[in-house]
Amino acid sequence: MQRPSHALTEGAIGKTLFLFSLPILAGNVLQSLNGSVNAIWVGHGLGEAALAATSNANTILFFLIGAVFGVGMAGTILVGQSIGAKNLDQAKRVVGTSLVFFVVMSLGVAVFGFNSAGPLMAWMHMPAESLPFAVAYLRIIFLAIPFIYVLTFISMTLRGAGDVRTPFVFLAINVVLDIALNPLFIFGLGPVPAMGISGSATASLISTVTTLALLIAYLYRSKHFLRIQRTEMHYLRIDRAILTALVAKGLPMGLQMIVMSASMIAMISLVNSFGAHTTAAYGACFQLWNYIQMPSLAVGMAASSMAAQNVGAQRWDRVNRIALTGVGFNFLLTGTLVLLIYLFNRGALNLFLPATGGAIEIAQHINHVVVWSFVFFGISFVLAGVVRSTGAVIPPLIILFIALWLVRIPFAYSLVGSWGADAIWWSFPLGSLMSMTLSAAYYRWGGWRQARMLAPRATATVASVDGSASKISVGIGDNKTSSAVQA
Repeated sequence: MQRPSHALTEGAIGKTLFLFSLPILAGNVLQSLNGSVNAIWVGHGLGEAALAATSNANTILFFLIGAVFGVGMAGTILVGQSIGAKNLDQAKRVVGTSLVFFVVMSLGVAVFGFNSAGPLMAWMHMPAESLPFAVAYLRIIFLAIPFIYVLTFISMTLRGAGDVRTPFVFLAINVVLDIALNPLFIFGLGPVPAMGISGSATASLISTVTTLALLIAYLYRSKHFLRIQRTEMHYLRIDRAILTALVAKGLPMGLQMIVMSASMIAMISLVNSFGAHTTAAYGACFQLWNYIQMPSLAVGMAASSMAAQNVGAQRWDRVNRIALTGVGFNFLLTGTLVLLIYLFNRGALNLFLPATGGAIEIAQHINHVVVWSFVFFGISFVLAGVVRSTGAVIPPLIILFIALWLVRIPFAYSLVGSWGADAIWWSFPLGSLMSMTLSAAYYRWGGWRQARMLAPRATATVASVDGSASKISVGIGDNKTSSAVQA
């Protein structure tokens, strides 16, 4: 039987954070590689109009995922704090409540998205030549939403419990399947008909369903400590206190995703007004930006999981060191990728855009203006991850809203008439600098250390993660949480 590891609350901070970040980084690389390879097939096989369609469709998809993604993030933090406090009963109650909520919400999002694909694309001022591609792609993707949500939730939960290997292995399976099936369904082979852009979405649907089935089978075959057994079906019902925490803490984190994705929609709608070439250039740059941001995203996710377990274990000295180490890793790793993009800008963009098309020159200019700012974005992401691990979720939301909707978007829209498209590109560094400044100020002087995920409850004897009986106050987010282990 797999048992939880408490390595995140012990040992050297730098080494532990680095080793914990690597599978997350590798997983992010695989995910972006998957999207990039699919973009290559679509861009070179179906043309710039189809590539512009997938860029717009994926922006909408990101927005709708953000509507419930915060609940998964809140569940991850709660599981991490529970494992850090050696409270397996609460960890399973979090998993059960979160899973029920996720399934119900994902079905609602899937139904809404499938029926609204056309109006959503029209509302975003999709170029006429790209509109049919986008609607066909998006409708099939929404059929996969419930499976994408559950697969994502399980992976996040495992990371919160300190297991980064299992999510990486099954993410790799998902990516390999998707990459292999994309050209098959796009162009057809033998009895498989050529489905065009719908084939790309169909490949994603099949690979996600297959991977989720394999992951669930593995968790039960390996007797993972967070699996829900037949005798534990009572965990698959709503715990009101946990649901309240998931919604109260998850909603602001989900709103961060929505604020970010809504700003992306606002930006791409403005980009669309400059025509298909600029839209395709922006889409190609966005593929590269995914890679540039990977180190900071991986370090931020690892720092959040590590900090959550240390908050549960009341190791506040380690929480502060995790934040500083994460910022240092971001400078080193993100800075290196930014330098590489400047050195090999055109060659990288040529993977997604034809060398003779009008879009590649525009894309080169966009990268020259934007890519350096992701170093500052990374600092904000790492600090926000550590801050959220205690339950302080409102300040990072406010900071993000200010940076995007009070700085970046107004700057772009107010100056686009005089600066042209450059107003859009320069708004990215301006927003990143604002986000970094506010995040650093809140980390230094804010009251995030006094935040909590759950309100304190009465002390009860529960099962601990090592199999013994423990007397634990289940308000894990409380800084005064106690744990008196009994034989």
